[in-house]
Order: sequence, then structure tokens, then C-alpha cells
Amino acid sequence: MQVNLSSKIKIHGIALEVQRIAESNGLGAPVLVFLHEGLGSVAMWRDWPTQLCARLGCQGLVYSRQGYGQSDAVPDVRGPSAQAAGQRHGRLLPDYMHREALEILPALLQALDIERPVLLGHSDGGTIALIHASRFDVAGCVVMAPHVVVEDISVKAITAARDAYQNGPLRQRLEPYHADVDCAFWQWNDVWLSDTFRPFDIRPELGGICAPLLAIQGEADPYGTMAQIDDIARAVPQTQLLKLAHCGHSPHRDQPEAVAQAVQAFMSAL
Repeated sequence: MQVNLSSKIKIHGIALEVQRIAESNGLGAPVLVFLHEGLGSVAMWRDWPTQLCARLGCQGLVYSRQGYGQSDAVPDVRGPSAQAAGQRHGRLLPDYMHREALEILPALLQALDIERPVLLGHSDGGTIALIHASRFDVAGCVVMAPHVVVEDISVKAITAARDAYQNGPLRQRLEPYHADVDCAFWQWNDVWLSDTFRPFDIRPELGGICAPLLAIQGEADPYGTMAQIDDIARAVPQTQLLKLAHCGHSPHRDQPEAVAQAVQAFMSAL
């Protein structure tokens, strides 16, 4: 039987929303750590982490990054970027995923006594997983629709998301999943559409990944092309690729059984 324990934990002075998934058959298996997308949160994963952990017989950790879900918001999220009393204020900087991967995530794992997890990241969360795995010891890494470079297709889709948020139904759809929905949206949208983010490129860092790696991409993803995971495979020889037809930016929602089967096979081989 699974027990889902939701709470908050302070990391570098920021209260983060965390959910622990305790699976009775998961003793000795790596903890599966779920890293959400650019507009995601604990709640936006819905019950998929719980179902996947039950299928795999492993424990899980789901958390919301600062400004998302029920985690602390970012003060003055559209203002000038600054640090005050050790806390970030204002807009995200272009290195925000590096900071999450190399500072926040390691501190969170240490605080929760999690060693050598399997990281499962979606979109921005996939990028964070790749950066973390390039510097830290992990048992494995699964990435869905990750971004290793900024493509024109991504900028076009994120520009369309801005219009849908300001003039369409997107804000209303996101509001139930975030305590401060404007903070969640604008911190992501502003940095991605900034000129300073266009040179973002983690391909030179990928060679540091030694762990087994599974990269999943939908063929109909409006936010990225197959070049993203093909570039990963070129840099990381042990990469397994899964390219899904009739699948958009969220493989775990569009093709849940195909993704679950692939993750199960990946985890069994670790």
C-alpha cells in the first residue's frame, strides 16, 4: 500500500512543497524523483507519479520549485533580478535551471536523505535532470521533452502561450495548480522570451553524464523537435531513445502506457 505524505521543507530559506510516495515493495530500489515542467507543480502531475511508483515498486519524491504549486512565491517576479537576505527577487536569470540542478536539488536530496536517485524530468525538469546528472552521482535519468538548446519552435510556442494567458483560457486553467499563478507563469515566460536566454545550450555539459539515460520525445511536440534528444544521444552514448508518434509535449499524458512501459524496462535494467 502506498502512503503519500505532503509537506513543506525549507531549502536555502525557501519553503518548497514536497510529496513523498512510500511504496511498501520499494525497499532497496532507487527513489524516483519527479522534476516538473516550466508551468508544472506537484498537483499538475496529478496521480501519475503515484501510479508509476506503484507499478515499479519504488518510492518517489515530487516537489514544486520556488514560485510554483504551494511553494514560496518569488517577490516582484517581473522586477529586476536581485538577491536579498539570500533569497531571489525579480525575474529568473538565464542560469535558473543550472541553479536548480546544482544548488537547490542537491540540498533537497541531502535534507531528505536521498542518495543516488533516478531522476525523471519533464521539459524544464528534464533539462534540470540532465544538468544534475552531469555533475552528481545518480542511478539513472529519464527525460521527457527536455531542452538542451533554445529552438525557434520553442520561442514560437511560448509566445503563443503568453497570448493564451493574457487573452485566452490559459490563466484560468493553471490557477487551480498554483498558489500564485501569475508568479508561476511570468517567471517561466519572461526568461524564455528574453534575448539573454536565446544562447542557452547545455550540449557541452552532457558528456559528464555517466548514468543510464532514457530520453523521450513526442513527434508532435510544439515546444521542441527530435534534435533535442538526438543531440543528447550523440553526447551520451548510453542513451536510449523513445520517439512517440501522435504525442505532444507531455508524453506521460499523451502516451501514458508507452511511457510507463519504457520507464519500467529502463528501471528493471539498472
